[in-house]
Amino acid sequence: MSAVTFIPNPTEPRDLPGRVCLTMPAEIDFCNAAELLPLIMSAARDRGDRLELLVLDLSCTSFMDSQGVRLINDIRHRLRPEARVRLVARPDGVTSSVLELTGLRRDVPVYDNLAEAMAS
Repeated sequence: MSAVTFIPNPTEPRDLPGRVCLTMPAEIDFCNAAELLPLIMSAARDRGDRLELLVLDLSCTSFMDSQGVRLINDIRHRLRPEARVRLVARPDGVTSSVLELTGLRRDVPVYDNLAEAMAS
């Protein structure tokens, strides 16, 4: 069994033309960040040149350390320049605090809900 689990929520839009949304695991740290990168990049490559937006849904992520920040930066730099990354995080959660403290929130837009992120 893998330490990486993407949890789909069937009530929210997941994939739209040119857009991919991935729900991230409950924890992102040194134990699983390295496993996540190839999975996320594979999902992005499946869209090929049509990928416009990659949304990483962190709303169910209750813990993220510096490896999660590094993961997001690695993703940003490996995508085509035309592809944008958006994050979804609970405003009162640990993940949102980590994004703020590290300054990543200035570089990657963070939304409170998935619908707004997918529409951006």
